[in-house]
Amino acid sequence: MTAPSRTLGIAFSDGDRISRLAGAVVRADGTLDGLAFERCTVGGADATDAAIALFDALGREDVRHVACAGVAPAWFNLLDLRRLHEALDRPVYAVSYEPSPGLEPALREAFDGDALERRLDVYRALPSRVRVDREDPDRTGDARPLFVRAVGIDESRAADAVDELVREGFRRPEPLRLAAVAASAHREAVGGE
Repeated sequence: MTAPSRTLGIAFSDGDRISRLAGAVVRADGTLDGLAFERCTVGGADATDAAIALFDALGREDVRHVACAGVAPAWFNLLDLRRLHEALDRPVYAVSYEPSPGLEPALREAFDGDALERRLDVYRALPSRVRVDREDPDRTGDARPLFVRAVGIDESRAADAVDELVREGFRRPEPLRLAAVAASAHREAVGGE
């Protein structure tokens, strides 16, 4: 599979109370083709709404896939990938970079009561993570695997798309790398909060 013609990468940069989201529309050749920004609450439950608002603000019908930097940004402000897929009507996948035993122990340590139950409901509804072994680790010099959770697209197709979006010399897919740079720059420009 070749990379989709345009992918929206969504990444977060956290301040003390507010996390700044950036959405980077990136063409299959790696060219940046649009940016949008939003915000959500660190430790809140509004990351999915913020990601939907970001997509809507872009107004880009040509975006074919949506890639998210993980599922627990902004101190466990969990992304509901199924709701994101339904609202955006696009395949959605979250990419992470390290093996993990799962978030449930960390959620139980950080939250209790209704805040914990809401997060556990979202977390347990997420699709399982699939390991993506790099097809050409020599291209990036990094043979470590990536991990993908996908909704609205077959796991193997999502894994192939993610692998295709990694540019030479980098480990992260280009839409997520550019979104992370933009989110960090935006947070610094508008103030940490």
